[in-house]
Amino acid sequence: MCNNYKPSEIDLIRSLYRVDSAGEDEYPRETWPDYAAPIVRNTADGGRECVLANFGFVPKRRQPAGVSFDTTNARSETVGQKRTFAKYWHAAQLCLVPAQSLFEPCYEADPKKSTRYRIWLKDEADFAIAGLWRSWEGRVADNTPASNSFTMLTVNADEHPIMRRMHAPGKEKRSVVIVPRNRWDDWLHCRDPEAARSFLTLYPAELMDTAPAPRAPRGAKPELDAATQSGELF
Repeated sequence: MCNNYKPSEIDLIRSLYRVDSAGEDEYPRETWPDYAAPIVRNTADGGRECVLANFGFVPKRRQPAGVSFDTTNARSETVGQKRTFAKYWHAAQLCLVPAQSLFEPCYEADPKKSTRYRIWLKDEADFAIAGLWRSWEGRVADNTPASNSFTMLTVNADEHPIMRRMHAPGKEKRSVVIVPRNRWDDWLHCRDPEAARSFLTLYPAELMDTAPAPRAPRGAKPELDAATQSGELF
């Protein structure tokens, strides 16, 4: 699973993903749950656009009072059955999540304390993660604006040489799905959920690398600015 990553720079997204429009160009340099981050999706007229969306399919501000659940990741095995995701999976609302690197906790040095590791592709400055998106209508009652949100699709990684090293001992290992660059168009144009499953595989470990990337002492994750918190970036 992944709850923290470094998104691609907007200029690179514009050129690499050949988007017709790129929306806002201000977003945090590191993404955490409920942060605004860029996604790439097809438009109704066959074009391609980049929009900012909430990292987490059901944003915290959309969840009932007193209820909190994490929707940053969707398990590929159940995405077509879970109420939160099923409608959008069967509608093939697929997107790409541009990223430079992922961050995951590793417990190899100490089974009781994790060390943050960075994961990236050896020969690619940026890569794309398979995502699912949805839109939200504005809520008049509490002045919640209309917005977009997304989740990352994951697969089992118990046997993956890199991803099996991440997360707490004894827990199932998961990995986000990295879409090869030569299949970006195929993913975005896929309209058959069953055909989309052919993309949901592990990325070859020999093309990936990882290294410790501890955060600064006593560092807290960056505060969301006012625009991100209110949804104005969406």
